[in-house]
Amino acid sequence: MRAPADPPLSLLILAARQGGLVDVRQCDAEGVGRDQRMRLVRHGLWRRPTRGVYEPAPRDALGYDERRERAAWLGLLAYGPDAISVGTSAIALHRLRGLPVTITPQVTLPGGRSAASRDGIRVRHFDRFEVWRCGSRRVAAPLDALVQGLPDLPRENAVGVLDLALNAGAITADDVASVRERMAGRRGAVRLAPWWSLVDGRSESLLETSARLDCIDHGCPPDELQLPIVGPDGRFAGRADLAWRLRNGRWLVAEIDGREVHDAPEALFKDRHRQNALITSGIADVLRFTARDTHRRGTIPTTIIEAKKADAARTRQPPHAP
Repeated sequence: MRAPADPPLSLLILAARQGGLVDVRQCDAEGVGRDQRMRLVRHGLWRRPTRGVYEPAPRDALGYDERRERAAWLGLLAYGPDAISVGTSAIALHRLRGLPVTITPQVTLPGGRSAASRDGIRVRHFDRFEVWRCGSRRVAAPLDALVQGLPDLPRENAVGVLDLALNAGAITADDVASVRERMAGRRGAVRLAPWWSLVDGRSESLLETSARLDCIDHGCPPDELQLPIVGPDGRFAGRADLAWRLRNGRWLVAEIDGREVHDAPEALFKDRHRQNALITSGIADVLRFTARDTHRRGTIPTTIIEAKKADAARTRQPPHAP
């Protein structure tokens, strides 16, 4: 069997801009016809995730952001140049953080046109909304994407997306209020209602949001987020992710280490240096938690509650006699 020719570099560059994917029209425009595409798939050099869409340089290991963007582009390319990315797919293409690792590709077609959903891609119907450009394709504007996508998300991710968008300056508090107002009467509005008061733009990661919500659920909400710790000498010791007041002006702080953020050697060095500085400041007790701890509901708040009890017991003990 004749080996397939390598695809042109220009097609691979295009794929890199589209979540690693290209469609039939783009392949034809670059001179990669049907027979060559079939041979590439047959040899395992390309994949075809759905009809009319190809992955010319398959990768088994994708980062979280890459997986979400790939899903969004899969929907756009599968339904042609008129398709508009909406909901959580649009949120991913705007690169707003806080989404689940896996999202469902979502598109809508202009003019209310209908099409059957296929291969895990969901075709949706929405009223009028603002459309932005994303390369050669179209995507719902950020606030519209939030109105469309938040009802599909679990509480942790819905609050997390808003937290991190606020933290990054991608949206404002007025934007959050606008999204909430526009949600009134829509599907999912009742479910979302108790979550709006939980949004806090000081959270810097989804893991921090998750830990904070878990602590709220267990009756020990943090007193401060991103608390600056200053030692007795007036020197800045670090900024604590979550913090609870202890007696005598001291703090109990929780540091949340996320795999995506803290795996690099430079990040580990900075984390260790910051933790040491917080401890040696003399005014903070430091507890460290991992992503696994945030996924085990109750682990972090139970530890916090026990640590606060222990501190209170130590404070009540009378001083030792000389």
